[in-house]
Amino acid sequence: MKERHQKNRTRKNHFSRISSASIVLLQLLMFGYIWISYYNLYAFRTHRLTGGAVSLLLYYLIYTRLVRIYRADKVAQYSIGETVFSQILAFGITDLILYVECCLIARRYVSILPGLLTVVVQFLVTCLWAVIAKRYYLGHITPQETVVIYGDMSVKGFLRKIEEKPWNLFNIHKKVFTGEGVEALKAAIDCSETVILYQIDYSLREELMYYCINQQKVFYVTPTITDILAGGFENRHFIDSPLMKYNCYQESLGMAFFKRCMDIGVSLFGLIVTLPITLLTMLAIKLEDGGSIFFRQERYTKDWKRFSIIKFRSMVMDAEKDGAMLCKANDSRITKVGAVIRRFRIDEIPQLLNVLKGDMTLVGPRPERVENVEKYTEEMPQFAYRLQVKGGLTGYAQLYGKYNTTAYDKLRLDLIYIENRSLILDLKLIMLTLKMLFIPESTEGFSEEAVGLMKVELKKRDLTA
Repeated sequence: MKERHQKNRTRKNHFSRISSASIVLLQLLMFGYIWISYYNLYAFRTHRLTGGAVSLLLYYLIYTRLVRIYRADKVAQYSIGETVFSQILAFGITDLILYVECCLIARRYVSILPGLLTVVVQFLVTCLWAVIAKRYYLGHITPQETVVIYGDMSVKGFLRKIEEKPWNLFNIHKKVFTGEGVEALKAAIDCSETVILYQIDYSLREELMYYCINQQKVFYVTPTITDILAGGFENRHFIDSPLMKYNCYQESLGMAFFKRCMDIGVSLFGLIVTLPITLLTMLAIKLEDGGSIFFRQERYTKDWKRFSIIKFRSMVMDAEKDGAMLCKANDSRITKVGAVIRRFRIDEIPQLLNVLKGDMTLVGPRPERVENVEKYTEEMPQFAYRLQVKGGLTGYAQLYGKYNTTAYDKLRLDLIYIENRSLILDLKLIMLTLKMLFIPESTEGFSEEAVGLMKVELKKRDLTA
């Protein structure tokens, strides 16, 4: 069995490398042909060979970087449609950058038509590649025989999320509760290729992790908040005993200045570009019911500072006359115009004014409404960690979470960002936001859940760790 698992893993690795290399080569060949035969002639009057080689190298570097950001070569993990869309973003942005480079070097307008024709060909070839690669994967790569070892009854929702994904990665053939005993857990690990350790006691998790390592098993764990905070540690070697130091993050003046400049530049650009959409939305909201155009709500941001977030109103005027109420699926309070602007995130555009003013930043944890923060923090002190940084228009939890992601999971996602934040990560999340705009996922804050339940979960997952 161990040999069979190893062969399957090897086939999967070979498939990943070959499929990734093939699409990179195809895109490079398609762009290279039109660049050398047309655009290179305008861009470089002399040294055309060197100029062409440098331009193709630049294309390769930008394109492969975007492929990694959008995970556009991960055929196994995503549907064909999402894989193709990710590829369109990757080669589309790269094509545009190189086209602008050509016009700037030539100091004149160069026809975009050959480039557009190339984009069409790239799209068709990408669709063909994605279909062939996906079918080959489904037909030749066996899903990993996986055991889920769990210590929390919320595992049902976790398993449902895995099963809903359009991948062929896991075949969950066993689900074992920790109460069955260590020997039963190890026996389940022995007959599995992959192990998922879901919300189990720290000491037991440590023992099972060591066992998986010794048995050379691939394993996953669901991290606690303590695990995530450990990402902020750095090694120190003052003596011959290992030490790890936790650095409370303080933003440098240089990073703060650069990030503020990026906030101002991007928000101004966004407000100008979306001005036609903004005017049409304002008119539509006013014509529908004659009510106010904007919706304002008190939120908390860095260091417990309050500010008024601005959005286009998407609900009826008295939507919260009886107090704060969460928006639900098919909520009758949503107006006709509101349904449209929510679907395409148009209602979020005015928040660029919050970013420009300095209340928010482009990337950070989603600012939550005042009453929710106070309630969550009372029962869940770790929630306050989110207020170490300024609230953002987009963020880690918005991009990697979904509308039905639990409050605890969203908190962990936000803490992953806080412990790993950098300008590079911010730029990556901004690029990922371009993809998210066309995928129906919520950018709202935390859902209303039983705070008492979250308290119990935290005690199980962290306080016993």
